[in-house]
Amino acid sequence: MIEWWTSLSLFMKILWAITLASSLIFIIQSVMTFIGADAGDGGIDTDFGGADAGGFDAGVDGGLDADTSGDVPEMGSGLNLLTFRNAVNFFLGFGWTAVLFADQIKSTFLLMLLAIVVGIALVFAVMYLFKWLNSMQQTGTINVFTAATGCTGKVYLTIPAARSGEGKVQITINNSVREFDALTDGEALPTGSSIRVVEAIDAHTLLVEGQESLIV
Repeated sequence: MIEWWTSLSLFMKILWAITLASSLIFIIQSVMTFIGADAGDGGIDTDFGGADAGGFDAGVDGGLDADTSGDVPEMGSGLNLLTFRNAVNFFLGFGWTAVLFADQIKSTFLLMLLAIVVGIALVFAVMYLFKWLNSMQQTGTINVFTAATGCTGKVYLTIPAARSGEGKVQITINNSVREFDALTDGEALPTGSSIRVVEAIDAHTLLVEGQESLIV
């Protein structure tokens, strides 16, 4: 093992370090997810209309929410592009592609280009896999259109004003905390704001308003 490592060029050592580190973190994340560990998204709120940025939680995106009501715990959607999990997925695809094709592709530029494309493709594949799993779970356990309306909760990722973009909220339905994409007709709602659900737009997107807007 030591001889193999010392025989590698500096470039290959860097690639293998990225690959092995991302693989180890990916395995840890997967184990935590499937045993039901409640872990944060690690998302960075990218609200380009303002300067707000959500906190970085060094956790596992798409963790299973704790549910004491007996319902099936919800799996996060994983649709925030800048998350710790997505970074791991990118480097996982990037690293393994680079080390596996290093002998076949002699051009460093082409090798890096292929590795970057595969890394990005893996990120989006995992994001939409989580979105699909989340929508299937939500539609299979509750009727969002009737159960969500009137529920209250908190903004998880900033919701831009006047339906100019989506944020995320966490609300309590049937004693279970669930996460949804969210829009608002009013002013932007920053992370941590209290909200009430006005209506369900679709199975995984809600129209919400700030709690303060309800005060007469």
